[in-house]
Amino acid sequence: MRWVNWIWLPEWTWRSSYSEVDAATRVSLNDGKSDGTMVGLIGRKLGMTQVFDPAGELIPVTVIQTGPCTVVQAKTVANDGYAAVQLGFGERKAQRVSKAYRNHVLKAGKGVLAVLREFEPNEGESYTVGQEFTVDGLFKAGDRIDVTGTTKGRGFTGVIKRHGFSGFPGSHGTHEYFRHGGSIGNRSYPGRVLKGKRMAGQYGNERVTTQNIEVVAVRPAEHLLLVRGCVPGARNGLLLVHQAIKGARRE
Repeated sequence: MRWVNWIWLPEWTWRSSYSEVDAATRVSLNDGKSDGTMVGLIGRKLGMTQVFDPAGELIPVTVIQTGPCTVVQAKTVANDGYAAVQLGFGERKAQRVSKAYRNHVLKAGKGVLAVLREFEPNEGESYTVGQEFTVDGLFKAGDRIDVTGTTKGRGFTGVIKRHGFSGFPGSHGTHEYFRHGGSIGNRSYPGRVLKGKRMAGQYGNERVTTQNIEVVAVRPAEHLLLVRGCVPGARNGLLLVHQAIKGARRE
């Protein structure tokens, strides 16, 4: 541990520099080619911390355990009707899964994998069952990525928490109507509540993708990915990390 600006930081947040992983460390994941990799990986959100860049700027980062991911099945148009690569991540006790699931994932030779997700394969790439993908082969510092996760569930909430309504005045004759949503329609016309009306209801627990997040650092030894800012979900939540669709690498 280290004491920095009155905050105790884990050793892995300061032992390596901000730019410890450069372009030279980006290796191929398919037959030794330098231009062929997976589109994304499965990860797990560990939490947030902060690191310093070479200029001394304090950067809030989210730590994601990304991979290693193993190819469990390579789906083809001829056999399955569509092309996809099924990746497995994590570990699970064999007695906690069904026999069909256990026999399916054991074909990869990496034990019982906890999570299976499918990714769209790169054109012209070939994948074999048991092939392993790691974080340092796909991402490097400075890259832009998209992170998909499930947001924290907040249950049934009112319009103030769910939609940011301001509520009603707290004085001047207002009675028992402080956090209500107000009128929701008219009597004769339209005579109904319009679709999409912002009202109270279920909030959170939905799939959300945060786009164009900057990769601050990659820690290959621990399979860690440090990204700038926050990502959807709670600690230990499952994440899908993709290469950015819209963003480009910041020069």
